[in-house]
Amino acid sequence: MEFALSEEHQMLKDLVRRFVDDHLIPLEPAVLEREAAGGGTIVTPEERVSIDQKSHEMGLWGLDAPTEFGGSDLPTVAMIGVNEEIGKTVTPYTLPPDSPNLRMLMATVNDEQRKLYLEPYARGEKVSAIGISEPGAGGDPAGMKTHAERHGDDWVINGRKIWVSRVAESDFTILMAVTDKTRGVRGGISAFLIDKGTPGFNVVRRIPMIGGLYTYEIVLEDCRVPASKMLGKEGHGFAPMQLRLSTRRVQIASWCVGLSQRALDMICTYAPQRTTFGAPLSERQAIQWWVADAATRIHACRLMTYDAAWKIDQGREARTEASMIKVFGTEMATDIIDQAMQTYGAMGMTKELPLQLMASTVRAMRIYEGPSEVHRWVIARQLLGLRR
Repeated sequence: MEFALSEEHQMLKDLVRRFVDDHLIPLEPAVLEREAAGGGTIVTPEERVSIDQKSHEMGLWGLDAPTEFGGSDLPTVAMIGVNEEIGKTVTPYTLPPDSPNLRMLMATVNDEQRKLYLEPYARGEKVSAIGISEPGAGGDPAGMKTHAERHGDDWVINGRKIWVSRVAESDFTILMAVTDKTRGVRGGISAFLIDKGTPGFNVVRRIPMIGGLYTYEIVLEDCRVPASKMLGKEGHGFAPMQLRLSTRRVQIASWCVGLSQRALDMICTYAPQRTTFGAPLSERQAIQWWVADAATRIHACRLMTYDAAWKIDQGREARTEASMIKVFGTEMATDIIDQAMQTYGAMGMTKELPLQLMASTVRAMRIYEGPSEVHRWVIARQLLGLRR
């Protein structure tokens, strides 16, 4: 059993590190300034064009996309190193395409959808969003009320979605809806592909979030989509959605490893330089224990994430492991970033350093893709042999 990336995948990780160091971290002062001024955590269109050009030139597009669409078809394990490096910066950037929606599309599209959606998405030519959460049913898909009814050759969808990322800029949205109220999550939830500008698909509100992020609320009013836009089989949308969620949870754990490592590096850089009461902070036992515990937890999280990714690559069930690393990674990063802020004192409270944005980013991660409490519930019920 290997406990590290292969030489080839380590080289890729090193390449992504250079991309982050050379092209993303230099943008952080501007990103931090915009966020402090209330403009959100964004990169400008001009900056995005430049970043896209550089990442494309470096061969970093389509890393886990199928080779038939120009991708590299990398396994989930290889993407751990990629996302760990991406996680080290607060400059918001996703290497096209975003893996979770890619995996869901790959598992469900038919031939027509492959050409219209998967292929251009895999090539980085389209942006997607996904609508799952609803007011009052964020962490409980069984509480989903958005429903779709068959009308001849079309489906008519009514309902409301919330906390949807990127929908304002997306070319299409994967939308989850109830198609059989009597069956619920066990055969009653389906997925649909809704193109931007479809009548009845209304983005009604942009919601400011902590960390300078934005999500959106969607209202569907007699939104009519052709039957050909159903993604996968009717009533079988829950399992592909779980595949997507597991992919994101592995990604989140990888980001948390990167965020935590950067926070630890900042402690190790600053602590020897800062003198208090006649001695460097690095000589204080509190700081030394923070460093030791942080390094230990980062190492453990990285190995746990490799394990979950390996199981996914082997086609094995890894939902419990994905829940474990989602909880462990986000809570680990919360603690380590907080200790870095404490080490820096008043400077750690400023919006001139990335620490406050790192802390807000991780705080949001503890909620989206399932809050920690739900994941603990899932893990415990699995181990106790309980069924809902």
